[in-house]
Amino acid sequence: MASASGLRGHGVGCFLAVASASALLLPASPAAAAGGSATGPEGQKLTVSKSSGLTPAGETVSVTGSGYNTEKGVYVAFCVDNGAGKTPTPCVGGVDMSGESGASVWVSSNPPSYGEGLAKPYGGSAHKGTFSVRIKVRAKDANTDCTAAGVTCAVITRNDHTRGGDQTQTVRIPVTFGAAGGVSSGSGPASATPSATAGAGTTGGSGTGTTKSSDTAADGSMASTGSDLALPLGLTAAGLVAAGSGTWFWARRRRTAV
Repeated sequence: MASASGLRGHGVGCFLAVASASALLLPASPAAAAGGSATGPEGQKLTVSKSSGLTPAGETVSVTGSGYNTEKGVYVAFCVDNGAGKTPTPCVGGVDMSGESGASVWVSSNPPSYGEGLAKPYGGSAHKGTFSVRIKVRAKDANTDCTAAGVTCAVITRNDHTRGGDQTQTVRIPVTFGAAGGVSSGSGPASATPSATAGAGTTGGSGTGTTKSSDTAADGSMASTGSDLALPLGLTAAGLVAAGSGTWFWARRRRTAV
């Protein structure tokens, strides 16, 4: 008949085997939603809850901004990025002046009379304006295809139609879409870049916000901002094995004491 200490030792051995197997057989979880951020020409901060691997048919994302000039209304939209000093346009779904499509949001604390009740006012005041909105991002519409080679699209802010040529609040966060086989859309290889910053690679004197050069591949395609869970999974596995080893040493000490 096996002794109690022998049974304990056998139980610990089983636990270690199960823990090790569990660590090795952890399912590959889908990549966490990768957000993005960018800084504007006047220090504005723009963030989006997800900027890579979006569903081409359309996905709603949260967009927040801070440091905006509350005297100037902006559109928050998803548009073609035409480069530094140029207005991002056209916008997929168009600029939503009716507030019904969800493709864009008009943020303004002093809109024209026809915009009262339609434009969403800023939080804060002066150059510390803030907003938090949701827009629907989709890969294409009847006029624009953001998955086409050479086309870069981004979640953007830009001054509204009352200040058409003013690029001081133009901020961009490049976006990529998922495709069959888990490959991001676009014509070139993508590199992991979690954020974009205005000013890098800017040409001309417009002061418009642009992304870092690393955000764009050499052929002009959009960079991926995806994340990799290999390290978290490895740490989880190591934690399970360490926990099992600790239990084995504890049981062995008790057996020796008995």
